[in-house]
Amino acid sequence: MADLLIELFSEEIPARMQRRAAEDLKRLVTDGLVEAGLTYASAGAFHTPRRLALTIEGLLAESPAIREERKGPRTDAPEQALAGFLRSTGLTKDQLEARADKKGEVWFAVIDKPGRPAAEIVGEVLEATIRNFPWPKSMRWGTGTLRWVRPLHSILCVLSDEGGASVIPLDVDGIASGDTTEGHRFMAPGRFSVSGFESYESSLKQRFVILSAEERAEKIWHDATQMAFAQGLEVVEDKGLLAEVAGLVEWPVVLMGDIGADFLDLPAEVLQSSMKEHQKFFSVRDKAGRIVKFVTVANRETLDDGATILAGNQKVLSARLADAKFFWENDLRVATTDITQWTDKLANVTFHNKLGSVAERIDRIAALSRKLAPVVGADPDEAETASRIAKADLSSEMIYEFPDLQGVMGEYYAQSAELSDEIAAVAREHYQPLGPSDDVPTAPLSITVALADKIDTLTGFWAIDEKPTGSKDPFALRRAALGVIRLVLENDARLHLDRFIDAQLLRHEIDVSDGEERKLLHAVLGEIARHGPFSSAVRAIVDKIEGDAPDWVEKVLSHSPDVSDDLLSFLHDRLKVFLRDKGIRHDVIDASLAMPNADDLTLLVKRAAALQDFLGTEDGENLIQGFKRAHNILKQAEEKDGVEYSFGPDPKLAETDEERALFTALDAAEAEIAPAMEAEDFGTAMRGMATLRAPIDAFFETVQVNADSQILRRNRLNLLHRISATCLSVADLTKVEG
Repeated sequence: MADLLIELFSEEIPARMQRRAAEDLKRLVTDGLVEAGLTYASAGAFHTPRRLALTIEGLLAESPAIREERKGPRTDAPEQALAGFLRSTGLTKDQLEARADKKGEVWFAVIDKPGRPAAEIVGEVLEATIRNFPWPKSMRWGTGTLRWVRPLHSILCVLSDEGGASVIPLDVDGIASGDTTEGHRFMAPGRFSVSGFESYESSLKQRFVILSAEERAEKIWHDATQMAFAQGLEVVEDKGLLAEVAGLVEWPVVLMGDIGADFLDLPAEVLQSSMKEHQKFFSVRDKAGRIVKFVTVANRETLDDGATILAGNQKVLSARLADAKFFWENDLRVATTDITQWTDKLANVTFHNKLGSVAERIDRIAALSRKLAPVVGADPDEAETASRIAKADLSSEMIYEFPDLQGVMGEYYAQSAELSDEIAAVAREHYQPLGPSDDVPTAPLSITVALADKIDTLTGFWAIDEKPTGSKDPFALRRAALGVIRLVLENDARLHLDRFIDAQLLRHEIDVSDGEERKLLHAVLGEIARHGPFSSAVRAIVDKIEGDAPDWVEKVLSHSPDVSDDLLSFLHDRLKVFLRDKGIRHDVIDASLAMPNADDLTLLVKRAAALQDFLGTEDGENLIQGFKRAHNILKQAEEKDGVEYSFGPDPKLAETDEERALFTALDAAEAEIAPAMEAEDFGTAMRGMATLRAPIDAFFETVQVNADSQILRRNRLNLLHRISATCLSVADLTKVEG
């Protein structure tokens, strides 16, 4: 057994590429070695700004010899077939063996592959890995043909065993392998040799290089938090920034600096965004939550303990924050004067070339918000106001410079415009949730506008047939769908999504500028949102139109549900993923989706949760078997006889006690299930259904359904229909597995 050490030493690798590159190096090399017959005990990959490293322990000294047999064509096959077989094996005809086979005599090739030394295989695999490395971006330099993310300086490739260490020879565009590497660029320049991973890691640390990215991150966080704690402060946690900074330095030195007094009154989010995006600084806050200092991470120790580095960083930061302060003060003047002028400017900003401007999108969201508000428990007028203000900050100077602060700054500006705190909060919260772990708004106004925003996004792209395909989702429509689902479920909201989807699809199709016609259109779409596109309420409004009906009326009356059905199906697919992650079985979800009002997500999930709990009991499992037996016998009889056995069975025709007991049990179960379903008390309905388990079991044990008497047979088949209908009134149990 041998140990292998590889290091690819280059100019600085972008931090965002390092981890993936280390994983790719490990994957490509280990896969290549195993494919060549070299197994190993363990492998570990490492990365710093200037190097990718791989250590492999317990590597075979040589690949095993392999004897392979390949079956070829028949001995009387055409010469062309034999020639192709010989080319694939690398043998000649006299090296083949003729053997008897089921179809006659065929040629067999016996290929002996001798073992190869590990050094030879490693050299080939590593050279192929370097030449074909999957960098997201790469470059050529000098006169060579090699492409690498940054100029590659050296290749360290050492194989060590009990007899010592040796360099595996290879040459890639004039870069020859060796057993040397370099330490820290400034603190320990110059090359040194290593004999294995232990000496490599320890020698690097002596030369001010921490090989492990995790260790560098731990050191940064420990030093930063201790430094802040000593001053009664706290570092704002940011795992993404921590990982990035750990990829920028090989020897992290944590320094804490001051923020100029002129900038301390800027919103905390502005300070954090500016320092993070431009300078890669951590924010430090006091007990009141104000950002008062910053933490930067240098890549070297200095004689003045970082004073010069800090002074330079503070100078650059002050320039950045001066810009931010200028934007903040200018924006405040606009917001306090007339915040709606920003919204007006959005008429000149295209949201999508097929979906109009951002201002037009705001109009649609405001109209939908008015209809959603009563359902969610918000005031319609406030919902419309909040919808029109929520995206105003998109025209502000601050968002132009810091686009990640959209919504956050909108809340500040709405407050400065003396709008209520509830309306101001909508600016920030209507974007939420941005992901599966993001917070979900709980205030009725924020829920209303957040739902309207996401429904408008989904219906808009469905209207222009720009739906996600495969792994491609350029408009984040899956995220928007998950947002709708979480907003509804986590706030226990009750609404028929299908109706709001239809109404919003028509808003995308119909553009009316005339004031009176717009009022009429909003009335029609409002009824669609309440009662659906094909309701009598919609027809009643249309019938009251005097004179020639506007052109858009025909679009309303001829509206097809196909697009809305497809979008609702998409939402159901995302709901399945969401519920599966919470442990609800896929067949349980399907059984609940098949029931009426499946666009009421809260109702649907309550049904699925109750069914899952029921199926987890012994009664539940056994009842499913009894139901399926009854359902299958019924369907087979109906197909055979060509009739439907749905006429009420007569208890007077029951011959056995078990048959009479089943009639009684069904009467009692239906009396319990019907009001429970009316009250949406699915738990009680499931318990009522569970009482049928024993009577159904007893019925099938003692009663012959297909009796000789046709009268008894029909009555018992009608009884099976009653069993099936009673169970199916709770959930579509035909879709439950088992």
